[in-house]
Amino acid sequence: MSGRIAHLAACTLIFAFLIAPILVIVPLSFNAEPYFTFTEGMLRLDPEAYSLRWYREIASNAQWTRALGNSLLIGAAATVLATVLGTLAALGLASRAMPVRRLALGLLISPMVTPLIISAAGMFFFYSTLGLSQTHLGLILAHAALGTPFVVITVTATLSAFDINLTRAAASLGAGPLRTFRRVQLPLIAPGVLSGALFAFAASFDEVVVVLFMAGEDQRTIPRQMWAGIREQISPAILAVATFLIVFAVLLLLTVEWLRGRAGARAAAG
Repeated sequence: MSGRIAHLAACTLIFAFLIAPILVIVPLSFNAEPYFTFTEGMLRLDPEAYSLRWYREIASNAQWTRALGNSLLIGAAATVLATVLGTLAALGLASRAMPVRRLALGLLISPMVTPLIISAAGMFFFYSTLGLSQTHLGLILAHAALGTPFVVITVTATLSAFDINLTRAAASLGAGPLRTFRRVQLPLIAPGVLSGALFAFAASFDEVVVVLFMAGEDQRTIPRQMWAGIREQISPAILAVATFLIVFAVLLLLTVEWLRGRAGARAAAG
């Protein structure tokens, strides 16, 4: 019994160590005063010390709404591209006939382990040469390159449990490769594809280093606008945006867990 209590206490302390610095942002975003600290009224739980002031400022500020629109546009387009490329790459890696699979996998996931500032500098010079720097298309391509490894990993993991005999059976019944993928493979690996797409979208939506290198004034995203807010004009509106991002991350994790549970239930039923 004492061992169980000690285990729960240790888990609680670790959870608090990891989560507390993030969760403290949420109540601070409701501060009625333009401070980044808890006021005496907030500590006394005085209702007048709390306000939706900074949320209203975000909703009425053209820079924040434009940044949100850019983040959604770039994130959605980059996610579609990364999902298509990552799924195709994972299907190739799953084939035993593919040579140097380990080397190819290492190259595909290299953006995840390369320091981001190196990738950002390289992308800046590369896309500047093509005339795509400070354009939405350039940012979409750059973010797709960063999101593709997440799709490759999740789809590859899903394909490891895929029964290859199903594709052989489809081929023996006269189905071509495209129809086999669309009618047999894709429905079974869909949870992995969707999980990878969600991670790719999160990677794009939260990314700031590449945006600092490549974005112009018209391509500012939410993280870039937060960076500008910290450097140019300190405002608790940044905390309100951070709260939105925390809620988004929680919903993302819940969705991924739901997809994982669905995939596990489907595998158990099969």
